[in-house]
Amino acid sequence: MADWPYENRSGKRAEYTCDVLVLGGGLAGCHAAVAAAEAGRRVILVEKGAVIRSGSAGTGFDHWEMACTNPGCRITPEEMTEALVSEQDHYGNRIAHYIEAREGYDRLMDLEKIGGKVRDTGDEFAGAAFRDEKTKLLYAYDYTNRYTLRVWGSTFKPALLRRLKALDVTVLDRTEATALLYADREGRRQCTGAIGMEVRTGEIRVISAKATVLCMSRPARIWLFNADTPGLCEFRPFQSIGSGHAMAWRIGAEFTMMEKSVRGEFSAAGRSFPPYGTGNNHNTWYAATMVDSRGVEIPYVDRDGRELKSVDERYRPAPGQKFFLKGGVIDEPKYEWRGPETLPFDELIRRGYRLPFYADLSRMPDAERRVIWGLMVGEEGKTKIPILKNYTDRGFDPQKHVLQSYGTGWQSAAFLDQERQLFGAPGGLMHDWDLKTNIDGLYAAGDQLYASDCAGFACATGHYAGRKAADAALQLEEVCPDPAQVENEVNRLLAPLDVRRGMDWREVNMACAKAMQNYCGGIRCDDLLHQGLDLIQSLRTEALHEVSAHNPHELMRIHEVSDILDVCELIYRACLARACSCAPLFFERSDSREEMRTQEDGFLTLSNWDGEIRTRMIPHDYAGDLVTSYTERNRDYMRSREGQV
Repeated sequence: MADWPYENRSGKRAEYTCDVLVLGGGLAGCHAAVAAAEAGRRVILVEKGAVIRSGSAGTGFDHWEMACTNPGCRITPEEMTEALVSEQDHYGNRIAHYIEAREGYDRLMDLEKIGGKVRDTGDEFAGAAFRDEKTKLLYAYDYTNRYTLRVWGSTFKPALLRRLKALDVTVLDRTEATALLYADREGRRQCTGAIGMEVRTGEIRVISAKATVLCMSRPARIWLFNADTPGLCEFRPFQSIGSGHAMAWRIGAEFTMMEKSVRGEFSAAGRSFPPYGTGNNHNTWYAATMVDSRGVEIPYVDRDGRELKSVDERYRPAPGQKFFLKGGVIDEPKYEWRGPETLPFDELIRRGYRLPFYADLSRMPDAERRVIWGLMVGEEGKTKIPILKNYTDRGFDPQKHVLQSYGTGWQSAAFLDQERQLFGAPGGLMHDWDLKTNIDGLYAAGDQLYASDCAGFACATGHYAGRKAADAALQLEEVCPDPAQVENEVNRLLAPLDVRRGMDWREVNMACAKAMQNYCGGIRCDDLLHQGLDLIQSLRTEALHEVSAHNPHELMRIHEVSDILDVCELIYRACLARACSCAPLFFERSDSREEMRTQEDGFLTLSNWDGEIRTRMIPHDYAGDLVTSYTERNRDYMRSREGQV
């Protein structure tokens, strides 16, 4: 521990108790903790970083999707939920999407009350087509139906931290959660808390809780990793790698859609330019004017292929089209829901447009230019300093300069087929209408859920899960941590400190990524998958024990790699369990057993029950009627929101 600036407390322990334990301090975790504390429960929030700026939205985000109950919206929560699920060929999360559509705007109003900036209070965009002059709300993408709001997302996390402090929530910053505690009682398994490590001092923290809410990130650094530039490996924060998935997998929690992976989009890893840092017309940059190398404008077309003549038309549904989906996870929706978009790349080349292409904001109305290069590029994650400030400081002026587009769409690179990510409504924990897992006392929200979405999704499901966990804490009795579980976990966590002159954690992470690319890439088959699973298991049993740590930070990185290996096993097991190709899940087998297709039409779930891999099939419509199911479980909440705007 020489030259380490913090006190060495490795092996020392601190014990905590609470009613509701929240793991993860991003948007979902903060809202879960707020909801449970407002219900009168004793709450502890555990966050690997620092809550004030932690999580995928810690540095900001530019838009809030599915605000279906805002005063200007013309789409009902039911219509929006069914559209999203239909777009995903029924592999969407009807329960969580409906919670987002039904409660998302409520959460935005809560954020405004505690200091988040939601409206154009300074009249910066007065008179713009996307602004409602009465409410001063700014809309994005579909200006007719107004279900997506532009927001100043960088103001939200500091406001949430102030609220947590006002509610006396115990916040354990810089504490990595490493394992869930549990007890088996009368044939049921109950989560009883968690173990963590303070990442600066190495102190072990044992937390017992009646109910626990998992609000950690989706997995990352699985297929793509660059040991030379590790900080560029993911769009999300580098430390957000899916530890919640690994912890839940180890105690028997049930997952679904973990066989789904898409070709790389946001990972740099030496393969792409910074997201949102190149000219394009997707998501944050929608609907930027695009030109070719001669300055010839590239036309937009509507759902029916009609070329659009004005910028305003790009933000409107086609004649006879109710609405279109745009932004976040839904960027290239199917024909019936497609919004205005440029022509396909091959068609552009056939028509004579010349590479390279550029985004030319100078050809857009002043308000549209300023809202893209300013609010949108600036508030979205990782853009305020690296993109907006740095480009501006170096002379980029959107009124007279164009910005080159690389790769395809918003990806900023053309990734190889084997370079995959868990992106675009990926797999996650299976749950019921309370966002409860199959483990008693264990709830999930945000990116822990299958088919997760963006900021509004995280906030809405986080608050919802926090309410349900608070209710459960009144029914569940506190169970003391199992000493054997604690000892086993402490030994596992500290073992790398005893390795002298071992490997660096980056070597194992790189080996893991190569194993996933080679054996679980674009095309799968049983032989490849079994070889890959064997390799992942050998990395755990052999290579991981040869990695050394010299301080708690390196120790944390080793724990992350261990969790990545667990997530890789989960993915391999899910791929082996699905016997035939499934286009909606981007899952292709060279040995597809087509006779199994009808049997696999649903959510294939799997769990690791003390080494036994259990699977089952759940029908796509298991959520039942949305309005009835939601209402019967949330009458108190609905009464509490009556009359609020």
